[in-house]
Amino acid sequence: MRTLVRTAILPGMSDATPPVLPGCEPWSHVAAPGAPGALVIHGFTGAPTSMRGLADAFAAAGFHVELPRLPGHGTTVDDMMTTSWADWSAAAEAAYQQLRGRTDQVVVAGLSMGGSLTLRLAADHPEIAGIVCVNPATRPQPDEMIEAIRGMVAAGTDTLPAIGSDIADPDVTEVAYDATPLRPLLSLMIDGLTPLAAAIPSITVPLLLCSSPQDHVVEPAQGDFLAESYGGPVERITLERSYHVATQDHDKGLIEERSVEFARRVTA
Repeated sequence: MRTLVRTAILPGMSDATPPVLPGCEPWSHVAAPGAPGALVIHGFTGAPTSMRGLADAFAAAGFHVELPRLPGHGTTVDDMMTTSWADWSAAAEAAYQQLRGRTDQVVVAGLSMGGSLTLRLAADHPEIAGIVCVNPATRPQPDEMIEAIRGMVAAGTDTLPAIGSDIADPDVTEVAYDATPLRPLLSLMIDGLTPLAAAIPSITVPLLLCSSPQDHVVEPAQGDFLAESYGGPVERITLERSYHVATQDHDKGLIEERSVEFARRVTA
Protein backbone atom coordinates (compact mmCIF):
# COMPACT_ATOMS: atom_id res chain seq x y z
CA MET A 1 0.00 0.00 0.00
CA ARG A 2 1.20 3.53 -0.67
CA THR A 3 0.08 7.12 -0.52
CA LEU A 4 1.06 9.96 -2.77
CA VAL A 5 0.48 13.63 -3.44
CA ARG A 6 -0.64 14.22 -7.02
CA THR A 7 0.75 17.07 -9.09
CA ALA A 8 -0.86 16.18 -12.42
CA ILE A 9 -2.78 18.86 -14.31
CA LEU A 10 -6.54 18.31 -13.98
CA PRO A 11 -9.42 19.70 -16.08
CA GLY A 12 -9.59 23.47 -15.64
CA MET A 13 -5.88 23.72 -14.78
CA SER A 14 -2.91 24.81 -16.87
CA ASP A 15 0.82 25.28 -16.57
CA ALA A 16 0.04 28.89 -15.52
CA THR A 17 -1.91 27.79 -12.43
CA PRO A 18 -0.57 29.63 -9.33
CA PRO A 19 1.34 27.60 -6.72
CA VAL A 20 -0.84 25.47 -4.47
CA LEU A 21 -1.04 26.60 -0.84
CA PRO A 22 0.84 24.32 1.59
CA GLY A 23 -1.33 21.37 2.60
CA CYS A 24 -3.87 21.94 -0.18
CA GLU A 25 -2.42 19.41 -2.61
CA PRO A 26 -4.58 16.58 -3.95
CA TRP A 27 -3.92 13.25 -2.28
CA SER A 28 -4.17 9.59 -3.23
CA HIS A 29 -3.88 6.31 -1.40
CA VAL A 30 -3.36 3.00 -3.17
CA ALA A 31 -4.65 0.04 -1.14
CA ALA A 32 -4.39 -3.69 -1.59
CA PRO A 33 -5.65 -5.21 -4.86
CA GLY A 34 -9.37 -5.90 -4.71
CA ALA A 35 -10.03 -3.29 -2.03
CA PRO A 36 -12.96 -0.86 -2.48
CA GLY A 37 -12.38 2.83 -3.17
CA ALA A 38 -13.46 6.18 -1.74
CA LEU A 39 -13.57 9.49 -3.60
CA VAL A 40 -13.58 12.46 -1.21
CA ILE A 41 -14.52 15.96 -2.46
CA HIS A 42 -14.11 19.35 -0.76
CA GLY A 43 -16.37 22.38 -0.99
CA PHE A 44 -16.70 25.78 -2.71
CA THR A 45 -13.70 28.10 -1.99
CA GLY A 46 -12.26 25.40 0.29
CA ALA A 47 -9.45 22.91 -0.22
CA PRO A 48 -8.60 19.22 0.28
CA THR A 49 -7.52 20.00 3.86
CA SER A 50 -11.18 20.15 4.94
CA MET A 51 -11.63 16.52 3.89
CA ARG A 52 -8.20 15.09 4.68
CA GLY A 53 -9.34 13.59 8.00
CA LEU A 54 -12.11 11.65 6.27
CA ALA A 55 -9.75 10.61 3.46
CA ASP A 56 -7.26 9.33 6.05
CA ALA A 57 -10.05 7.39 7.80
CA PHE A 58 -10.95 5.63 4.55
CA ALA A 59 -7.29 4.87 3.87
CA ALA A 60 -6.82 3.46 7.38
CA ALA A 61 -9.84 1.23 6.79
CA GLY A 62 -8.19 -0.27 3.71
CA PHE A 63 -9.86 1.75 0.92
CA HIS A 64 -8.23 3.13 -2.18
CA VAL A 65 -8.67 6.92 -1.89
CA GLU A 66 -8.72 9.90 -4.24
CA LEU A 67 -8.90 13.39 -2.72
CA PRO A 68 -8.76 15.85 -5.65
CA ARG A 69 -8.13 19.59 -5.50
CA LEU A 70 -10.90 21.18 -7.53
CA PRO A 71 -9.77 23.66 -10.21
CA GLY A 72 -9.31 27.19 -8.90
CA HIS A 73 -9.16 26.07 -5.27
CA GLY A 74 -6.25 26.01 -2.85
CA THR A 75 -4.38 28.74 -4.75
CA THR A 76 -5.81 32.26 -5.09
CA VAL A 77 -9.24 33.83 -5.46
CA ASP A 78 -8.14 35.24 -8.83
CA ASP A 79 -7.35 31.70 -9.97
CA MET A 80 -10.88 30.62 -9.11
CA MET A 81 -12.47 33.52 -11.01
CA THR A 82 -12.12 31.77 -14.36
CA THR A 83 -13.47 28.38 -13.21
CA SER A 84 -17.01 27.04 -13.21
CA TRP A 85 -19.20 24.04 -12.42
CA ALA A 86 -18.04 22.41 -15.66
CA ASP A 87 -14.42 22.48 -14.44
CA TRP A 88 -15.22 21.15 -10.95
CA SER A 89 -17.51 18.40 -12.19
CA ALA A 90 -14.91 17.37 -14.79
CA ALA A 91 -12.27 17.11 -12.06
CA ALA A 92 -14.60 15.01 -9.89
CA GLU A 93 -15.35 12.76 -12.87
CA ALA A 94 -11.62 12.37 -13.60
CA ALA A 95 -10.91 11.40 -9.99
CA TYR A 96 -13.78 8.90 -10.07
CA GLN A 97 -12.37 7.32 -13.21
CA GLN A 98 -8.94 7.08 -11.55
CA LEU A 99 -10.52 5.06 -8.76
CA ARG A 100 -12.50 2.93 -11.19
CA GLY A 101 -9.18 1.97 -12.73
CA ARG A 102 -8.24 0.34 -9.40
CA THR A 103 -11.57 -1.04 -8.14
CA ASP A 104 -15.14 -1.76 -9.16
CA GLN A 105 -16.60 -0.78 -5.78
CA VAL A 106 -16.54 2.99 -5.11
CA VAL A 107 -18.17 5.25 -2.55
CA VAL A 108 -18.14 9.03 -2.91
CA ALA A 109 -18.18 11.53 -0.04
CA GLY A 110 -18.46 15.31 -0.27
CA LEU A 111 -18.81 18.44 1.85
CA SER A 112 -21.04 21.36 0.79
CA MET A 113 -20.46 21.82 -2.97
CA GLY A 114 -18.49 18.60 -2.73
CA GLY A 115 -21.79 17.04 -1.70
CA SER A 116 -23.42 18.56 -4.78
CA LEU A 117 -20.71 17.03 -6.97
CA THR A 118 -21.18 13.73 -5.13
CA LEU A 119 -24.89 13.76 -6.00
CA ARG A 120 -24.08 14.64 -9.61
CA LEU A 121 -21.74 11.67 -9.86
CA ALA A 122 -24.39 9.38 -8.35
CA ALA A 123 -26.91 10.61 -10.91
CA ASP A 124 -24.48 9.95 -13.75
CA HIS A 125 -23.06 6.69 -12.39
CA PRO A 126 -25.72 4.47 -10.78
CA GLU A 127 -23.03 1.82 -10.33
CA ILE A 128 -21.59 3.83 -7.40
CA ALA A 129 -21.97 1.72 -4.26
CA GLY A 130 -22.98 4.55 -1.92
CA ILE A 131 -22.55 8.25 -1.21
CA VAL A 132 -21.93 10.40 1.88
CA CYS A 133 -23.08 14.03 1.83
CA VAL A 134 -22.07 16.42 4.61
CA ASN A 135 -24.15 19.63 4.65
CA PRO A 136 -24.59 19.50 0.86
CA ALA A 137 -25.88 22.29 -1.34
CA THR A 138 -28.85 20.76 -3.16
CA ARG A 139 -30.81 23.58 -4.80
CA PRO A 140 -30.11 27.13 -6.03
CA GLN A 141 -31.04 30.35 -4.32
CA PRO A 142 -34.31 32.04 -5.35
CA ASP A 143 -34.45 33.81 -8.70
CA GLU A 144 -34.34 37.22 -7.04
CA MET A 145 -31.07 36.32 -5.31
CA ILE A 146 -29.54 35.11 -8.57
CA GLU A 147 -30.63 38.29 -10.33
CA ALA A 148 -29.17 40.40 -7.52
CA ILE A 149 -25.79 38.64 -7.88
CA ARG A 150 -25.95 39.09 -11.65
CA GLY A 151 -26.57 42.78 -11.09
CA MET A 152 -23.55 43.07 -8.81
CA VAL A 153 -21.34 41.34 -11.38
CA ALA A 154 -22.64 43.64 -14.13
CA ALA A 155 -21.83 46.63 -11.91
CA GLY A 156 -18.24 45.47 -11.50
CA THR A 157 -18.38 43.65 -8.16
CA ASP A 158 -16.31 40.49 -8.38
CA THR A 159 -16.46 39.18 -4.81
CA LEU A 160 -18.47 39.15 -1.59
CA PRO A 161 -17.24 38.42 1.97
CA ALA A 162 -15.89 34.95 2.59
CA ILE A 163 -18.07 31.97 3.49
CA GLY A 164 -15.27 29.72 4.71
CA SER A 165 -14.36 28.43 8.17
CA ASP A 166 -17.88 28.12 9.58
CA ILE A 167 -16.65 25.95 12.47
CA ALA A 168 -17.87 25.79 16.08
CA ASP A 169 -14.53 24.60 17.45
CA PRO A 170 -12.61 27.81 18.32
CA ASP A 171 -9.28 26.05 17.91
CA VAL A 172 -9.82 25.09 14.25
CA THR A 173 -9.66 27.28 11.14
CA GLU A 174 -10.50 26.05 7.65
CA VAL A 175 -8.06 26.73 4.83
CA ALA A 176 -10.38 28.68 2.55
CA TYR A 177 -10.43 31.90 0.54
CA ASP A 178 -10.99 35.27 2.21
CA ALA A 179 -13.57 36.23 -0.42
CA THR A 180 -16.39 34.61 -2.40
CA PRO A 181 -15.99 34.98 -6.20
CA LEU A 182 -19.36 35.82 -7.70
CA ARG A 183 -19.08 34.46 -11.25
CA PRO A 184 -18.15 30.98 -10.00
CA LEU A 185 -20.95 31.25 -7.43
CA LEU A 186 -23.45 31.94 -10.20
CA SER A 187 -22.17 28.93 -12.10
CA LEU A 188 -22.63 26.74 -9.03
CA MET A 189 -26.23 27.93 -8.67
CA ILE A 190 -27.27 27.93 -12.33
CA ASP A 191 -25.14 25.26 -14.01
CA GLY A 192 -24.83 22.97 -11.02
CA LEU A 193 -27.68 23.14 -8.56
CA THR A 194 -30.61 23.88 -10.87
CA PRO A 195 -30.23 20.70 -12.96
CA LEU A 196 -29.11 18.73 -9.90
CA ALA A 197 -32.32 19.50 -7.98
CA ALA A 198 -34.35 18.08 -10.85
CA ALA A 199 -32.23 14.91 -10.91
CA ILE A 200 -32.34 14.10 -7.19
CA PRO A 201 -35.58 12.04 -7.29
CA SER A 202 -34.01 9.73 -9.87
CA ILE A 203 -30.89 8.94 -7.80
CA THR A 204 -31.15 5.52 -6.15
CA VAL A 205 -27.63 5.03 -4.75
CA PRO A 206 -27.68 4.52 -0.93
CA LEU A 207 -27.12 7.85 0.83
CA LEU A 208 -25.65 8.71 4.23
CA LEU A 209 -26.65 12.34 4.93
CA CYS A 210 -24.83 14.23 7.69
CA SER A 211 -26.60 17.47 8.69
CA SER A 212 -25.70 20.34 11.03
CA PRO A 213 -28.74 22.17 12.45
CA GLN A 214 -26.45 25.17 13.03
CA ASP A 215 -25.14 25.70 9.50
CA HIS A 216 -24.42 29.33 8.58
CA VAL A 217 -23.42 28.66 4.95
CA VAL A 218 -25.92 26.15 3.52
CA GLU A 219 -29.31 26.46 5.19
CA PRO A 220 -30.30 23.17 6.89
CA ALA A 221 -33.50 23.12 4.82
CA GLN A 222 -31.36 22.03 1.85
CA GLY A 223 -30.60 18.79 3.68
CA ASP A 224 -34.31 18.36 4.41
CA PHE A 225 -35.08 18.88 0.71
CA LEU A 226 -32.56 16.20 -0.22
CA ALA A 227 -33.89 13.70 2.31
CA GLU A 228 -37.49 14.26 1.26
CA SER A 229 -36.96 14.13 -2.51
CA TYR A 230 -34.20 11.52 -2.77
CA GLY A 231 -35.01 8.46 -4.86
CA GLY A 232 -32.99 5.88 -2.92
CA PRO A 233 -32.49 4.77 0.70
CA VAL A 234 -31.40 7.53 3.11
CA GLU A 235 -29.64 7.27 6.47
CA ARG A 236 -29.34 10.54 8.33
CA ILE A 237 -27.03 11.73 11.12
CA THR A 238 -27.59 14.98 13.00
CA LEU A 239 -24.38 16.85 13.85
CA GLU A 240 -25.49 18.70 16.96
CA ARG A 241 -22.09 20.14 17.89
CA SER A 242 -20.83 21.31 14.51
CA TYR A 243 -21.35 24.13 12.03
CA HIS A 244 -21.00 23.90 8.24
CA VAL A 245 -17.43 22.56 7.95
CA ALA A 246 -18.36 19.61 10.13
CA THR A 247 -15.50 17.45 8.81
CA GLN A 248 -13.13 19.70 10.79
CA ASP A 249 -15.46 20.39 13.71
CA HIS A 250 -16.50 18.70 16.96
CA ASP A 251 -18.35 15.90 15.12
CA LYS A 252 -15.54 14.99 12.72
CA GLY A 253 -14.89 11.70 14.54
CA LEU A 254 -18.56 10.75 14.27
CA ILE A 255 -18.57 11.52 10.53
CA GLU A 256 -15.44 9.46 9.96
CA GLU A 257 -16.69 6.48 11.99
CA ARG A 258 -20.14 6.37 10.44
CA SER A 259 -18.85 7.01 6.91
CA VAL A 260 -16.39 4.12 7.10
CA GLU A 261 -19.05 1.83 8.56
CA PHE A 262 -21.50 2.83 5.81
CA ALA A 263 -18.87 2.41 3.08
CA ARG A 264 -17.88 -1.03 4.31
CA ARG A 265 -21.52 -2.09 4.35
CA VAL A 266 -22.44 -0.88 0.85
CA THR A 267 -19.27 -2.30 -0.72
CA ALA A 268 -19.49 -5.68 1.03
